[in-house]
Amino acid sequence: MAEEQKNITENPIYLRVKDELNEVGSGMCLAKWTQVTLQLQSGHNHSCHHPRTHKISETEIARNPSALHNTRYKKLRRKEMLQGSRPTECDYCWNVEDNSDRFSDRIFKSGESWSYPFMKEIVESDWREDYNPKYVEVAFSNACNFKCSYCGPAFSSTWVEEVEQYGGYPTLDGFNSPEWLVKEDKMPIPYKDANPYVDAFWKWWPELYKDLHTFRITGGEPLMSKDTWKVLDYIIDHPNPNTELKLAFNSNLGVPDALIDKFIEKLKRIEDGNKAKEIVIFTSCDTWGEQAEYIRTGLEFNRFWNNVNKILTACPRIIVTFMSTYNALSLFNYEKKILIKELTLDLKLGYYDFEKEKPQKVKFSLEIDYEDKKPTSDKDIKSIVNYGQVVKLIKKLTKNKHYNFLETLAEDVFDVLFKDKRIGKIMLQIEKLEILKECTSVGIQITKKRSHEKL
Repeated sequence: MAEEQKNITENPIYLRVKDELNEVGSGMCLAKWTQVTLQLQSGHNHSCHHPRTHKISETEIARNPSALHNTRYKKLRRKEMLQGSRPTECDYCWNVEDNSDRFSDRIFKSGESWSYPFMKEIVESDWREDYNPKYVEVAFSNACNFKCSYCGPAFSSTWVEEVEQYGGYPTLDGFNSPEWLVKEDKMPIPYKDANPYVDAFWKWWPELYKDLHTFRITGGEPLMSKDTWKVLDYIIDHPNPNTELKLAFNSNLGVPDALIDKFIEKLKRIEDGNKAKEIVIFTSCDTWGEQAEYIRTGLEFNRFWNNVNKILTACPRIIVTFMSTYNALSLFNYEKKILIKELTLDLKLGYYDFEKEKPQKVKFSLEIDYEDKKPTSDKDIKSIVNYGQVVKLIKKLTKNKHYNFLETLAEDVFDVLFKDKRIGKIMLQIEKLEILKECTSVGIQITKKRSHEKL
């Protein structure tokens, strides 16, 4: 990793970008001009994901739709950069640069193909001028059919219904409660209502479109927004002069089949008409099966997986990228281990005649690995693999049956324990304690996976 980082920091391209930016000032970053994320559901804007978003003025966009990006607030930050200052909202990058030898995101973003070729014209521009971004992310609304556990009403209409009925999250600052959203001026405009920010976008769109390098629609769930379909139809009917155009769409891929089929049809037309160089679908999935459904309320995992394959089959050049949020909710799908040490039983066990005459002491030790897709319930013993039940099963198995060999006894132990589908692997040690005077014990140790493959 250290060598990898060294290679990055010594990359001549980024070194050149850094030097050219610093000729203007140590605070210069092209992302303030070339990149924008628009949250039109609440009228918020930022150029990268480190600074907080800021509110877009309705007065400004009424006069100038491009003020969705070219806000007065952002222009003042551009002024600071062109004059050699460091805007305080960009402290993330300054901390990286001042406290390490790594490149900050201002270097990486300024070095992107949608930024670096325009450095000269940006450096020589007047901070008051409007500038069309080359990289645009836009959320038209918070319309969404999911209620993911770590989302909220700002990005999900289903979450809006939740907090309206039950109130906000029980957190110290009231994060994502209706009151907090109002205070932060982030309360989303209902997707069925008139939205001045969306209206301004469509007035700006023909001018914006011709300069686009990368365009990504986020949400909410984009396939539930009429504006997503409007964008797709526009691209089909108006080929972009930029042959490098890249399109990206976020989607939970859990909308009705009719919308998935409609989406595929539009993508195929774009793909077959070479109206975009690249199409990427970003979809979120944190784990597998029932656990994924538990984390993302509304998800039907099999349907989701079928839709992924459906898209890839119909449009083989499209890229599907999975975004996974690893957290406490996905961590309970780890491998758990049950330990049973030195279970000692009196058994008739052995090949020789004298071993068949009377019981001998036999010791069992087990390590049982199991996975459970549901969290353990403190009130439900069925939510765990019960070590008491394991002991009971072994005692029952050996009560009325004579085994000649430890190996055949082990096989039967494996067979009965693997009936619990949660168990993936078992290490079993069986020892005779009284068979040889010279030894404390003799025995076997076998480890098997569910496939019964010996390790």
